[in-house]
Amino acid sequence: MGTAERRGAPEGGVTGVSAPVASEAPDRGVAAAGPDTGAGERPPGYRPLWSEEPARRRRMPDPVRTAAVRAVLVVAVTLILAMVAFLCTLAESWLAFPMVLASVAGTVVATWGVLDVWVTRQVWNQRHGVVSVPSSTARAMRRERRRARRQARAAEGGRERIGRRGGAGQLSHP
Repeated sequence: MGTAERRGAPEGGVTGVSAPVASEAPDRGVAAAGPDTGAGERPPGYRPLWSEEPARRRRMPDPVRTAAVRAVLVVAVTLILAMVAFLCTLAESWLAFPMVLASVAGTVVATWGVLDVWVTRQVWNQRHGVVSVPSSTARAMRRERRRARRQARAAEGGRERIGRRGGAGQLSHP
């Protein structure tokens, strides 16, 4: 029984709840279809609020995304400190000087944060290779490594088979 049914949705009517998403639990979303409607049928004039589109760019790697979030937070705090320092200066408050010092320190830390994102991204690309271009050197190197591993496995497997076939301790065929 769906959530809308438990709340007393009108018989065969449509509730204001959106259609369930595949990842949602079965008891969420629109109530199960009534006897007079099909299971996946939509009412006439149904128009979804949005349509899902595939992402244009790939997701950033986790270390790079972590560094970027950290940098954005530090830059935001630095901007707030600078604004407070400016307003305290206009108000001729005693807090103006400490806030100016804090905003200068924040600027140094924010610069470090942005450089950290850049360095982390470069290190990630260097370690994991850039595969966005078909002629990427990283892809070619990976292909070579795979080929060498396959050949090594095949050579190892051949030696094992030879050892199993006719070695010492086995009876010869009659």
